[in-house]
Amino acid sequence: MYGVRATRGALGLSRTRVNYGEVCKRRAGIEGTLSQGVRAFGLRHTRYRGTAKTHLQHIATAAAINIDRIVAWLDERPRAQTRTSRFAALAPACLLSSETPSV
Repeated sequence: MYGVRATRGALGLSRTRVNYGEVCKRRAGIEGTLSQGVRAFGLRHTRYRGTAKTHLQHIATAAAINIDRIVAWLDERPRAQTRTSRFAALAPACLLSSETPSV
């Protein structure tokens, strides 16, 4: 029979085999989509009560996000740049450039 330890051991082995780089890439895309939905389309609040109506609003919001992305692609709007960390902002400009500073 399989005991609790055997089950946990198998679960631990399956977790170590996962390629976490791929998982993190997928999660970053999902987090970006959710962030866009919350910031631009009010995804956090619903206008309706009830599961069916709320589900319909989520479907409509997802369609609006897709339409917004298609319009941005057709207008050739660049994607937003990744923010600069506070530490990187403190670095002098000469250290960030590929050229060596002239003395």
